[in-house]
Amino acid sequence: MPASFDYYRIFYYVAKYKNFTRAAAVLLSSQPSVTRSMQNLESELDCRLFIRSRRGVTLTPEGETLYRYVAPAYEHILRGEEELSMSLGLHGGSVSVGATETALHCLLLDKLALYQKEYPDVKLRISNGVTAQVLSNLKEGRTDIAVVPTPFQIEKPYTAVHLRPVKTILIGGPRFSGLCRRKNSLRALQKYPLAGLPHVTMSHQFYEDFFAEQGLALHYDIELASADLLLPVAMHNLGLAFVPEEMAAQALSENRVCVIPLKEEIPQRHICLVRDPARPLGAAARCLVEMLLPPEPKA
Repeated sequence: MPASFDYYRIFYYVAKYKNFTRAAAVLLSSQPSVTRSMQNLESELDCRLFIRSRRGVTLTPEGETLYRYVAPAYEHILRGEEELSMSLGLHGGSVSVGATETALHCLLLDKLALYQKEYPDVKLRISNGVTAQVLSNLKEGRTDIAVVPTPFQIEKPYTAVHLRPVKTILIGGPRFSGLCRRKNSLRALQKYPLAGLPHVTMSHQFYEDFFAEQGLALHYDIELASADLLLPVAMHNLGLAFVPEEMAAQALSENRVCVIPLKEEIPQRHICLVRDPARPLGAAARCLVEMLLPPEPKA
């Protein structure tokens, strides 16, 4: 049975980057899925195509031979798509993005501004909501991609790619400045008012798990519908709040809030790109995805 075109497409990116993980990121797939596809291709062609090592991947002589034919063929297809995109896609096309407030503040707003500057004729549609709503819109086909922070739950065929880490800090206004000069335990801070998002959000689940690991129950004295309200609440001395460091950067520089050091380490979160790899993206969406992906690490 002849190998499928999809196998050759995956082979092209693995051979190009000489790295299964990077190829999976570009393809918006998972590393195990890419590995499995290449194993199937090797089985169908009855030869070994890659030599795997700690440094990455190198092509066998058979792999080099195949790449000499696959690369120009696939790149010819890509050039055809690009030419079509120039006449159709990126001069009047559109891309629809679903994102949470954290994803917008910590990554997307800057990236979307650069994208719009580079492709001014592309119509950007941005849908903002909590993680569950953003992922629901993606599943229902209302958006091309979703950008959300961990934690979240997805099922096949959806895949997620880490775009960047997010550092979370605990902040308070001038009223709580005494807490900013020493390390505090979560237990000791429970007597102070705490602001956060509702129980139905993944953010609530994240902090609930964090508190549970310390043997504590999470309770918000101030429950807010929007993450954008956490910083103003803290600045007005109404309570403490966990926020991404980027969201509080300006207020910190102006001394309107301060960081409250914790004895416990807050788990790291990541901003992720989620999509259905079986659903083809238009030229405009593909260009945005490429812009969002982190740069390939230098060898």
